[in-house]
Amino acid sequence: MNDDLSQPTNLPDFTGLDMDFDIIDGHHHLFDLDAVYYPWLTDRPEAHFLLGNYEAIKQNYLPKDFRADTGDLRVVKTVHVEAEADHTHPLAETRWLSSVIEDQGLPDALVAHSWLHFPTSESILAEQAACAAVRGIRSKPLTAASAATRNDVHGKPCSLGDATWRAGLGLLRKFNLSWDLRVPYWHLREAAEVCALYPDLPIVVEHTGLAWDRSASGLAEWRAGMVALAQHEHVHLKISELGLAGDAWDYQDNRRLVRQALEIFGFNRCMFASNFPVAGLRIGYVEQVKAIAHMITDCSKSERAALFHDTAERFYRL
Repeated sequence: MNDDLSQPTNLPDFTGLDMDFDIIDGHHHLFDLDAVYYPWLTDRPEAHFLLGNYEAIKQNYLPKDFRADTGDLRVVKTVHVEAEADHTHPLAETRWLSSVIEDQGLPDALVAHSWLHFPTSESILAEQAACAAVRGIRSKPLTAASAATRNDVHGKPCSLGDATWRAGLGLLRKFNLSWDLRVPYWHLREAAEVCALYPDLPIVVEHTGLAWDRSASGLAEWRAGMVALAQHEHVHLKISELGLAGDAWDYQDNRRLVRQALEIFGFNRCMFASNFPVAGLRIGYVEQVKAIAHMITDCSKSERAALFHDTAERFYRL
């Protein structure tokens, strides 16, 4: 039994693995606790954090730290996804990141935040879209804490079934913005119903659909949700955050998940995303990339290029 959850298990021998390819990281974060207020990193611990204890990342994570984590990998472009900064002032993070881009040349695109069910939502979206680097919005709908309680949030404000929230989601099309969809696997089929409302809205599902229950029944429900989402051609997928709250990052377990996800969505609708520094609680950046590359060694170079570069480039207009 591996008691140190920061160490991945069952990694293969990467000797001789072909790593001669460009990478676009479709999802990472930067933190500056002095410049931006992040309640979850400073004064309001998240009780149900997806990887459990996250004390190790309650610190600044700047471009120099990101570059150090990527090592010798050819990470040529990156997409920053809103990092749960103070949502009462959603433009503060965007403005800080704009200055980082100007100074550091990284990231290359932003997925910003805006609530979708407020009277002010349209004006906030307009301001976010006015930033040249902003390509999309991540606005997490209200979700249940477990599969057993999934129906408890149905119809509540900001939930997937909230008519006001759904109308706000449709506003993204007005500003040529995409949507980053993040819900746990027990909400995937309901999310697919929402995706069907706006076939002209580019949508990407985060974190491989958050398959947190790896039992046979849990994976069956995850697959059903993923298949429902994949029926909509405008929906894409991030192969990202394969970590679990109570277990180490396991190569064999995650390979099964990744191969099924790729089969469901196809390489041309899947993109690699690191979710760093959060994913670093379970696996190093270089190890993560090599592990996923090793999972697809029997696939073509064009398929590998789609996963690690081309899909993100096209989706986020990089």
